[in-house]
Amino acid sequence: VGCASTGDTSAALSAYCASAGIPSIVFLPANKISIAQLVQPIANGAFVLSIDTDFDGCMKLIREVTAELPIYLANSLNSLRLEGQKTAAIEILQQFDWEVPDWVIVPGGNLGNIYAFYKGFKMCQELGLVDRIPRLVCAQAANANPLYLHYKSGWKDFKPVRANTTFASAIQIGDPVSIDRAVYALQNSDGIVEEATEEELMDAMAQADSTGMFICPHTGVALTALIKLRQSGVIGPADRTVVVSTAHGLKFTQSKVDYHSKAIPDMACRFANPPVEVKADFGAVMDTLKTYLGNKSF
Repeated sequence: VGCASTGDTSAALSAYCASAGIPSIVFLPANKISIAQLVQPIANGAFVLSIDTDFDGCMKLIREVTAELPIYLANSLNSLRLEGQKTAAIEILQQFDWEVPDWVIVPGGNLGNIYAFYKGFKMCQELGLVDRIPRLVCAQAANANPLYLHYKSGWKDFKPVRANTTFASAIQIGDPVSIDRAVYALQNSDGIVEEATEEELMDAMAQADSTGMFICPHTGVALTALIKLRQSGVIGPADRTVVVSTAHGLKFTQSKVDYHSKAIPDMACRFANPPVEVKADFGAVMDTLKTYLGNKSF
């Protein structure tokens, strides 16, 4: 079984293949994902090809390779992948006791996920389990935003983009393979596409982390969409909104270290929380703590 991946797909694929005793093959873009993302398929025994291209290049290559070799393609071009992803929509409804949320916000890269959520919600409506579906929001990084540009143009001719580097590396995709399905899902759910700059997504991630969540940058993209849509009044104060978190923050520790160290060029890092260096002296420690406590309101 094979996939092109920016990290998360390959982690899941390699784990399940290892458990089932099936060889897995992974195409990853070289030097464009975190070490933590790279190490998971390696640790799970996948045959990993680190290819000197971006995700779109990896996707093109694996489609060509799987047409010639007996390797089963597991990316979202595969309808079974979407059948698995749609179960997340069913879980959301189950966990809300079949009360439909008003909004569901999903980070978007290759765009199979936004269609899969639509598919799951629509199936539940057709089965009579719910009487409506949520409005869907697809959130993209501004550095890799072909769907957002397509949406802003009024769904006129879609144009792929060359994805620029983004901290949300798993959605650094300029030519998504599921573009048509994503547009269909959004048009049929009265959906919206929003984008997040690098500073916005990193600030949103830091704010979420301060509540104990420890999220990935892609979820920061989705939270930015929530913040913007609330501020503009599109999402009302009483609207029940679900933000889909797609990976764990432990895969992106370097970006968090850089943020809290204020080591990211041209970024204010407004919510940085760096450690305070203090001498090993009781008086110095007490002075520092008194200053800190004096600035806090409990």
